[in-house]
Amino acid sequence: MSLRLHFLRHGETTFSQTGGYCGDLDVELTPAGMEMANAFAVKYASMPWEAVYVSPMKRTIATATPFCQSSGMEMQLRDGIRELSYGKWEGLSPDEVRAQYAEDYMHWLAEPAWNPPTDGETAVQLASRASLVVAEIEKSHPSGNVLVVSHKATIRILLCSLLGIDLGRYRDRIAVLTASVTIVKFDVHGPLLEVLGDRHHIPEPIRNRAGT
Repeated sequence: MSLRLHFLRHGETTFSQTGGYCGDLDVELTPAGMEMANAFAVKYASMPWEAVYVSPMKRTIATATPFCQSSGMEMQLRDGIRELSYGKWEGLSPDEVRAQYAEDYMHWLAEPAWNPPTDGETAVQLASRASLVVAEIEKSHPSGNVLVVSHKATIRILLCSLLGIDLGRYRDRIAVLTASVTIVKFDVHGPLLEVLGDRHHIPEPIRNRAGT
């Protein structure tokens, strides 16, 4: 039996609705975000699981809580899978960042692998810390299902790292919507993307809400 990592992005927040930058900001889920978390638990809690690794932020912990309560699994919090740090851009909209930090914003858009948000973190730095958590999981759980509850940029950057995609293109190549599930299987040929961004567990009226 192979190891399968199930990457779950947290449920909706006000920032995922508006598109504002939210990395280090420790925001709560919206009511719809909690419904997304509950819907995930209903669909997935009965599967056999080896472990659950969760970013230590309110929005990820809240997303994982219904699942852990239903499955009896214990969260293992890992700082390495927290969201990208956006530095001075935290809490700002793209238009505000463009107006206040135009040069940094232009460089980040062109090559986010090596150019960070102002006083923030590059994709290379995030991949380095998050990959340590993946390596820990591979060592501790060589087979079975492992849930990783994390964030939009973190999951996209990890997927690029695992699949051999240029880290600088993570914003252009992979979409990870709120409360979506992405599955990567580890076998003799390396990581294989089996599912990307599935949201069928979310009730359709909530799934069709605006925002990412």
